[in-house]
Amino acid sequence: MKKFIVSIFLLIFTFFILSFTNNKKDKINWITIQELNEIYASNPKPILIDIYTNWCGWCKEMDRKTYQHNKLTAYINEHYYAVKLDAETKEELTFNNKKYKYNKQYKTNDLAIYLTNGQLSYPTTVFINAPNTQPAPIPGFMKPKEMEAPLKYFGEKEDTKQTYVNFNKNLKAEW
Repeated sequence: MKKFIVSIFLLIFTFFILSFTNNKKDKINWITIQELNEIYASNPKPILIDIYTNWCGWCKEMDRKTYQHNKLTAYINEHYYAVKLDAETKEELTFNNKKYKYNKQYKTNDLAIYLTNGQLSYPTTVFINAPNTQPAPIPGFMKPKEMEAPLKYFGEKEDTKQTYVNFNKNLKAEW
């Protein structure tokens, strides 16, 4: 009987502790291109665009692994507008006051073609300081530790002060 009472007590204690533990992971505050157009002028900050397709396995892996990393998520939410862009959307999109349509030849939206400099690859992470500046696309799956340097380079506006190579040499990685 004593073991039973102790077991019940431990079960209740464990449940009590778990109910007060915050197991919720922070999530990236993803927005659409349309939402970006509406809010950017009132509070400019760098833009990160995740270009994906629904059929892309590595895109899903980045969502599961990379974009769930607590420090990376917190950094993106603080320093960036994070935009999800389905490269194959047939919806007409407006970015930097220019309209982009679905391109039947490439089976992708012209905005994805523009942002990747015509080098379509999924996933591609694009960094932009402002809508009217040149996109900096990085194709392929990236682990959180591989994203730290470009995130901080653009997020802290170091691209206006030094080359990426010099920045990366001096970066003390935290992730």
